[in-house]
Parts: sequence; structure tokens; C-alpha cells
Amino acid sequence: MPIYTKVMRKTWSSILDPRTALLLGVLGLCQPALCQEVSAALLQPAAMQPAAFTPTPAITTVQPATLPEAPSHRFWDRENTFLFATTAAFNAADFVVTRDNLRGGGQELNPVTRVFTGSTPMLAMNFAGETAGVVALSYFFHKTGHHKLERFVSLTNIGSSAGAVTFDLIHR
Repeated sequence: MPIYTKVMRKTWSSILDPRTALLLGVLGLCQPALCQEVSAALLQPAAMQPAAFTPTPAITTVQPATLPEAPSHRFWDRENTFLFATTAAFNAADFVVTRDNLRGGGQELNPVTRVFTGSTPMLAMNFAGETAGVVALSYFFHKTGHHKLERFVSLTNIGSSAGAVTFDLIHR
């Protein structure tokens, strides 16, 4: 006996019925009124008296503000070289497994990569471009002083490629 599931399609008109729209409108108009509350302390006459003015001595010398320097390193240091090599290795593995699954009748789940699945050279170009994009974005973050983000880009790509390779190998 087949099991039928009744699926009800939600549209914006059913979500925002007139009662919901009215409630949102009232709440939206009440917010400015709440922002203009008057404190009870301001209504007392003693609180409205001006504060006594005491002049402060003038500052004669102004020291320029010095910011602590961010830890700087070369872009192609040991850690980045290792991260970029690992990124390239996982992207190459993702390419090989994806190509094999496509040849076996599988389908690409990534909508961006799906555009390039028509031929092997275009698929290889996609994964090479992904690796180059990781290096370029890391370089941008390096030049702007965001050294944690510089490393995070590579780590994120390694994680997503490792997940894709694992998924593809499990679903062969």
C-alpha cells in the first residue's frame, strides 16, 4: 500500500494574511513611540538644573596614537604553502572523483560546478580556478592585514572539498 504525503504549498499571500499584516504594521508604528519615552528623573526640577562648569587645563602636547602592529609574515611562508598544497590536492581529488561519478551516470550536485560538467577540460578548469581563487582571496586578506581570514579561506576550502570527496566516494 503506497503512502501518500499531502504537501501544502505556502505562498506569501497565505503567510501574510490581513491580520498578520495589520499586526506587523501596528508593531512597526509602536516602535518609534517607545523610543521617545520620558524618564521620570527628567521630570523632577532638580534634575533639570545645569551642571556646574569646571574648566580643565589645556593640553599642550598631543602624542600621536600608535596602533599595535599586526603580526606580519611573508605570504608564501611554510603554513600557507602547506595549506595551498593541501587545497590543490583536495581539489584534484574532488575533480577525479567527480569525473568518475559523472562518467558512471551520476550527477553533479553543486549548481556552480554543474555548468562545467559538459567536458573533462572544463571540469578541470573549474577546479583549477577554484584553487587559484583560494590563493587570490588569501592574498587579498594578507595584504589587508586579515591574517586569520587568510588562513581560514584555505581551511574552509579544504573542508568543503574533503566533504565532497567523502560524499562522492560513499555514493558511488
